[in-house]
Amino acid sequence: MKYISTRGKAQSLGFEDVLLAGLASDGGLYVPERLPSFTHEEIASWRGLPYSELAFNVIRPFLGGCIDDSTFRTMVEDTYSVFRHKAVAPLQQLDSNEWVMELFHGPTLAFKDFALQLLGKLMDHVLAKRNERLVIMGATSGDTGSAAIEGCRHCERVDIFILHPYQRVSEVQRRQMTTVLADNVHNIALEGNFDDCQQMVKDSFADQAFLEGRRLGAVNSINWARIMSQIVYYFAAGLALGAPDRPVSFSVPTGNFGDIFAGYLAKQMGLPIDQLIVATNRNDILHRVISNNDMSRQSLVHTLSPSMDIMVSSNFERLLFEVYDRKGEEVDALMARFRNESVELESERWAEVQSLFASHCVDDDATVEMIAKVHADTGYLLDPHTAIGVVAARQCRRNDRTPMVTLATAHPVKFPDAVLRAGLEAPALPEAMKDLFERPESYDVISNDLREVQAHMVKTLAG
Repeated sequence: MKYISTRGKAQSLGFEDVLLAGLASDGGLYVPERLPSFTHEEIASWRGLPYSELAFNVIRPFLGGCIDDSTFRTMVEDTYSVFRHKAVAPLQQLDSNEWVMELFHGPTLAFKDFALQLLGKLMDHVLAKRNERLVIMGATSGDTGSAAIEGCRHCERVDIFILHPYQRVSEVQRRQMTTVLADNVHNIALEGNFDDCQQMVKDSFADQAFLEGRRLGAVNSINWARIMSQIVYYFAAGLALGAPDRPVSFSVPTGNFGDIFAGYLAKQMGLPIDQLIVATNRNDILHRVISNNDMSRQSLVHTLSPSMDIMVSSNFERLLFEVYDRKGEEVDALMARFRNESVELESERWAEVQSLFASHCVDDDATVEMIAKVHADTGYLLDPHTAIGVVAARQCRRNDRTPMVTLATAHPVKFPDAVLRAGLEAPALPEAMKDLFERPESYDVISNDLREVQAHMVKTLAG
């Protein structure tokens, strides 16, 4: 299995190198040279498997044989054994043929755990094999940071720096990151927004000289291993609801496009998916591209769903690579223009995007209305991101006979403001986190300046 860059200039790499590199040297994102596919019979044979065994079957082809089966199976079993629900990604029914898939039973109560707890184990294994160390630099709008820190805090060969936008994540999200007082964990509160954090990470990958010989790695969904791991739960939901004998539809609350791109890949790999619905908040570049061919930066809005407060959706580049017939030079030119101006996709490329995805944009008022409605109808409590997914599912659904699954991306305890705005009582922290607000914190507030952040990282590593 070889991986190529979406911009066509970087050399192809094997899985181990892609895992440690994160971003390609030409600024692009890595994708498999050829996507594995599964037959109807293979998929049907996976019915009833434990989640860890399903994950082993789906992910294994992407490794290209670089990790032996026994070692990888143990990694996967260890990863999902700590999830609080035995089903790992259980389905909860909201209405006739309408479901949410709970992706918040991992250690940090968000869907990012599915990939990042495994990512830490993969990295430590490869680094030990190579006798190397790695400096992780990541940006978070809230959930990636805590999941990455949890996944890497015990890694013996990793130092991790996570940038979050200062005062723009929820208190629970912040404390899940800043109360981890491990020697290899470093939190930076950047005086900017998430896009500033994300751009700083990309610029640092483009020129790593500031690290003075150390190697930089990524945990954001620019890292292929993140996307790879998220494909699994689409298969899990599909199999539970009758696939491959009937199709299933998914509504995905998304800001950076990684989670729903994993659904697109699941479909390409053989899972029968009818609809893939992109659900966004007011920061709606994905909805604008899909509905109006408007790929333009606008001012970022702070919302009740902060994990989606993103205006530059990095993983959309991976989809562009596919709809531009994998012509890296065309994607490279498009992304270069997008950095400085608004762009439109060529009409036939835009038509293909529209054929693959529906989309809907949801504001804060509609978000809290859906939280209140679902709770009144069923007693079930949605977090604001999941509520956006449910609104989009009901707005865009075209066939009531096809099961519709909304990805429940986070536990509502992480976003009490939205729950309170819906007129409901904020949920209590789970038992393992009940003392979260008493734990000491450690983080550094740094201005939105690349050189200042890089100098801080170098000084911290030297100390």
